[in-house]
Amino acid sequence: MMETINSSKQAIELEEKYGAHNYHPLPVVLSKGEGVYLWDVEGKRYFDFLSAYSAVNQGHCHPRIKQALIDQASTLTLTSRAFYNDVLGPFEKYITEYFGFDMVLPMNTGAEGVETALKIARKWGYEKKGVRENEAVIIVAENNFHGRTTTVISFSNDENARKNFGPYTPGFEKIPYDDIPALQSALENKHVVAFLVEPIQGEAGVYTPDDDYIRKAAEVCKKENVLFIADEIQTGIARTGSLLAVCGHCSCEGHCEKQSSYTKPDMLILGKAISGGFYPVSAVLADKEVMGVIKPGQHGSTFGGNPLGVKVAMTALEVVRDEKLALNARKLGHIFRERMQKLVDEYSILKLVRGKGLLNAVVVNDTQESSTAWDMCVALKENGLLAKPTHGNIIRFAPPLVMTEDQLHECCDIIEKVVRSFSK
Repeated sequence: MMETINSSKQAIELEEKYGAHNYHPLPVVLSKGEGVYLWDVEGKRYFDFLSAYSAVNQGHCHPRIKQALIDQASTLTLTSRAFYNDVLGPFEKYITEYFGFDMVLPMNTGAEGVETALKIARKWGYEKKGVRENEAVIIVAENNFHGRTTTVISFSNDENARKNFGPYTPGFEKIPYDDIPALQSALENKHVVAFLVEPIQGEAGVYTPDDDYIRKAAEVCKKENVLFIADEIQTGIARTGSLLAVCGHCSCEGHCEKQSSYTKPDMLILGKAISGGFYPVSAVLADKEVMGVIKPGQHGSTFGGNPLGVKVAMTALEVVRDEKLALNARKLGHIFRERMQKLVDEYSILKLVRGKGLLNAVVVNDTQESSTAWDMCVALKENGLLAKPTHGNIIRFAPPLVMTEDQLHECCDIIEKVVRSFSK
């Protein structure tokens, strides 16, 4: 019989006793979500300023996405890919046209999407570029975060994620992020088949590169016949003020291929908000010359492309377009950074603010080993706002994109109150 939760203390004790200790959550137990709000077991309401790491860009329990889930769950949920179904084809047509690619390979989680892209890149390198089998090299950026699978941690800088999980997967080379000369130097190796990069490094602390970094990186890769792979699992789906972060400064709403500032990757990896937080869905998009190397039996997933997930994903993407969430993220992002910059200028406890759209971070003026950022997040929680530190002294702020300007100012007032209290 399932345990009935009557208090936050009880829920936390159960997780601590029966669950693996692979996370360090903020001490709040949530039981309900709607729009930009979350409620704990005791009924206290909070502003959500993390959005499940940008998985609920459309807001919690969006009614249109919820209804799509209910309708499809009442009809057909899973067939495996042993058979065709009447939802996957329409989804594949919809998402490829939405993002301007020929083909898509649907999976479930973001990490699966990354693994899928790496396999495709290697196979393309051997069969199309002519690299000798088992000698392919994939370039990645230092301080990257692409998941926590064995392959991905093999090229991570995070020793906490790596230590005692070896031996590590070979075939990767790390270069500094936001460094075109370093990329050019790495591409002199003719065994390189791809460059995998986040347009903004989210987990690293919302590290935002130079405005022309992505465009120049794609140009260098094209010149050297190397695949440019954009990991937009966290930055995509309107989070940064454009449909994709690689859209640069355009105000696109799902027609990126028509925008002059759009840098089209050779492969695009999506996840998180592609399904609005209702169901795990990820996808790798590419044109036929790249995706065509995958043949039957060479990659797959029992749940990848299931009817329930893809129906939810189509509706979630419709919501992004219909509600113009990219434009709202762009507008509110400017307001948020302006408010935070005033705090940075006034209070020495803050060092800087950075970000794009509604993916932002404030760097606390303390060491990474200090507890200041964590303590500030606990104080924010006590005042009705939920955020989480990353890399010790950085607080990431990423609310649902359905937030209104009035709600944003209310949240900024809460942040200012906490910052002021830590500056005494």
